[in-house]
Amino acid sequence: MDEEKKKSTVKVDAIEVKGILPDRLESVPGAYFVVDEKQLNERRPFSIQEALNTVPGINVVSENTFGLGVNIGVRGLNPRRTSRTLLMEDGMPLFLAPYGDPAAHYTTPLERVQRIEVVKGSGQILYGPQTVGGMINFVTRPVPNDGKVHGTASAMLGNNDFTSLYGNIGAGDERGGLMIDALHKKGDGIRDNHDFEIQEYTAKGQLNLSDRHTLIAKASYFREDSHVSETGLGLVEYHEDKYQAPTGKNDVFEHERKTFQLQHLFQINNQVKLSTQAYYAKSDRASFRQINDPGTLGGRSVMDRCTGLGVATEANAEQCGGRWRPREYEYWGIEPRLDLQHSLFGIESNAVVGFRYHREDIARNQYRGSDPRIQSQAYAEAFGDHREQIHTNVEAKSYYAQNTFYVGDWTFTPGLRVEDLRIKTDIRRAEGAAQNNPESKATNNQTKVLPGFGLTWNGIENTTLFAGVHKGFAPPRPDRDINAPGGANTAVVVNTRPEESTNWELGMRSQYFNGVSLETTLFHTVFDDIVVNGLTTGTFINGGKSEHSGIEFAGRVDFGRIYNTSHNFYISGSYTNLFTAEFKKTNAGASIQSGDRLPYAPKHLASLNVGYQHPIGLDARIGVDYVSEQEEDVAFRDGRSSANVLRGVTGDIPAYALINATVNYKPVGSQLTYFASAYNLGDREYLASRVDGMVAGRQRQVFAGIRYDF
Repeated sequence: MDEEKKKSTVKVDAIEVKGILPDRLESVPGAYFVVDEKQLNERRPFSIQEALNTVPGINVVSENTFGLGVNIGVRGLNPRRTSRTLLMEDGMPLFLAPYGDPAAHYTTPLERVQRIEVVKGSGQILYGPQTVGGMINFVTRPVPNDGKVHGTASAMLGNNDFTSLYGNIGAGDERGGLMIDALHKKGDGIRDNHDFEIQEYTAKGQLNLSDRHTLIAKASYFREDSHVSETGLGLVEYHEDKYQAPTGKNDVFEHERKTFQLQHLFQINNQVKLSTQAYYAKSDRASFRQINDPGTLGGRSVMDRCTGLGVATEANAEQCGGRWRPREYEYWGIEPRLDLQHSLFGIESNAVVGFRYHREDIARNQYRGSDPRIQSQAYAEAFGDHREQIHTNVEAKSYYAQNTFYVGDWTFTPGLRVEDLRIKTDIRRAEGAAQNNPESKATNNQTKVLPGFGLTWNGIENTTLFAGVHKGFAPPRPDRDINAPGGANTAVVVNTRPEESTNWELGMRSQYFNGVSLETTLFHTVFDDIVVNGLTTGTFINGGKSEHSGIEFAGRVDFGRIYNTSHNFYISGSYTNLFTAEFKKTNAGASIQSGDRLPYAPKHLASLNVGYQHPIGLDARIGVDYVSEQEEDVAFRDGRSSANVLRGVTGDIPAYALINATVNYKPVGSQLTYFASAYNLGDREYLASRVDGMVAGRQRQVFAGIRYDF
């Protein structure tokens, strides 16, 4: 009896909640990068762009660097709306719809972030659906568990009427706890009349049911109200005043997002853990724009659907209607995952086996009209021309398994992921619409098997050599699967093939020398049939085979650790040479040639920072971020016609370098931190994007703040 009781009360270690990277980082069979809380505090990034500029291989196109509508590209992939980089918060996807519309109009505010995990190697197969380039996971702060009340209050003020207020408070003990976050941020955007305001409220709770069972729940509400236009400028407009937005006062972008995440962690014993995650997200996104095609009137913009008004100006914008595009996105999923430490064939191993069931429901509408009253969404829906209605339903099942074998100084990690998709699309458009026939339906069913394999060698102290290969996958955009170029009665159902890639890596990361950390990765990615923008705005086609090859470096030297002194001078930096990023074999109708460089794939990316940390609590640094020349979207390259030049959508994007600096001061023993940061300190004027016309990058941004931690 006593023996049976002893067996039933096996002692297990307390459950800890971490990010997506494993505890044993030396066994990760691919490139990864962690931006931890210390680095975030040193750099005081103004937005997600500055937070990620130090990560090798990442290009953030600064179309709007106030944290709204981010554009992140990894290793030469098109950064538009981050559609080829998987974004997550605590393991939950962040897109409007991960399969149906993988657009990033939201990222976790940096105020809530404890660290950022970037994974680019074969470890991606445990997550999805986008695994062609990389994934970024924002790890939020845990609920306090020491029996005390903890919190943060911060305020920031800067030019461009920028203000930010943030508060966090939480308490908990060994039984669990609760934490609440509140954020309010507003300011003026890059261009005139581009003011914005965002609010977010988050509650996170943890309940430790026993030593083995833990529940973690998180709910959030986010709202953005901005006048940030998605339309750029024509060539003449840009050179007259690159920061103007003729219809900015009327252009609207509204985004309301509600999410809920529930995790159950069951530590069966010290070798086996079952974690089950359920999540739900609902986004209502509506935008109004008055310019459809910038730069069509001699290099200046013309009002959409309002004939006779000529060049778009703030004055005549009040006389015109435009396009309302209300969209609703709803998705949910459940994912059980088993982590198992075992000895297969007498070899120490860690296995991960999991399954995810995911559903999406998407409704996209478009209303048009020339009446200025259509600037009200309610009026547009009641009296406007209901031009387009697209409904998309997605059912996705994902299966994955991975095992890491530990053999002396070696690890071997084979893995497999299966994506099984069922996508149904129903498109209705008004009679006479140029894009498609009035009514079309399509079903796109696909099953993809995605293997991966990686190995590491740790035979040198504090050094890991790694190599890996995995099959990457990105689902097609189902709302564009139906195309009818022949007219209203000649609908053509086109099941766009998904993007599949083969990703190779060979690299090293090391902290062999005291005070010195460095890493380097050689990568090679081949796409079987990459998806590119079609000749018609908003459409997508399979462009053909492409190759991406390059080498990444990152490192840091802390002289204070080397010379064992409390005065620390440090140098940190990263560099990426993307020496190959080009189409190798193109499909008919893709408007590209073999040998053309991929869009928004700079050959050189570099970031260098020099800093000093004083024992009295002073920390100061200055740095420079460099992006080499980029090429525009392939849809507009065909001959680089004079019309497209005037529209601003064709031509190179010149190289630029931006200087930035930060100063932090936290007196010894104080709970207050004073800080100031400046980005684009030299007020460099530069071109950031040509996707929807010419868009300038952000001018000098300076802000200062105070933070109180308790």
